[in-house]
Amino acid sequence: MAYFRRHDTPPPDPNLLRELTELQNKMQQRIIIQKPDFDLKLIAGCDSSFIGKDSILSVFVLMTYPELEVLEKVWHHGPVELPYVPGFLAFREAPNLLEAYKKLDQKPDLIMVDGHGISHPRRLGIATHLGLHLDKPTMGVAKKLLVGKYKEPATTKGSISPLEYKGEVIANVLRTKDNIKPVFVSPGHLMDLESATEIAFNCAIKHKLPEPTRLADHYAAVFKKEVK
Repeated sequence: MAYFRRHDTPPPDPNLLRELTELQNKMQQRIIIQKPDFDLKLIAGCDSSFIGKDSILSVFVLMTYPELEVLEKVWHHGPVELPYVPGFLAFREAPNLLEAYKKLDQKPDLIMVDGHGISHPRRLGIATHLGLHLDKPTMGVAKKLLVGKYKEPATTKGSISPLEYKGEVIANVLRTKDNIKPVFVSPGHLMDLESATEIAFNCAIKHKLPEPTRLADHYAAVFKKEVK
């Protein structure tokens, strides 16, 4: 999720930029960061992959928790209706993710998103977008830094360093394997940072990425071949 403008895209329409900014400002007022009130039994991981410039494929993988047994895999392929605007990528991803979510027979207690939650310049990464749309607890696990500063955590598994932006801790930088680059864990909506970090760590059983988002990323590549 690059925040800087890509060289192959024209400058965003000022009217569109103003409209999206106003919408984000309204959405920002609805974000709730709190310790989740659930008995976590079902967790879903989700991810999206763009196909060219005009379409997107989104995947949800539903799993048991804490066993992490896969129960469902669903996907949806659809058009991208919004041009690329730096800092507003969630508006491009969310509609198709919501369509994929509808295909789940069982609904999760928590959604883990391959991307950012409040660790975003305006606290509105894709995990927060989904949480607000679905009124459901969400969290983000991102592979790359989007905004903020942190000190590198120790190289051992389980080491944590806070990610700060404008005087606020917006994520934890979590080392899920020894001597491997960390991931960035942030609450999305109806979730707190401590719980999100604990769940992300518990789901990272063999690989750098927690199983829900790792498998969502894996199946996005698999299903992408079917679309092509």
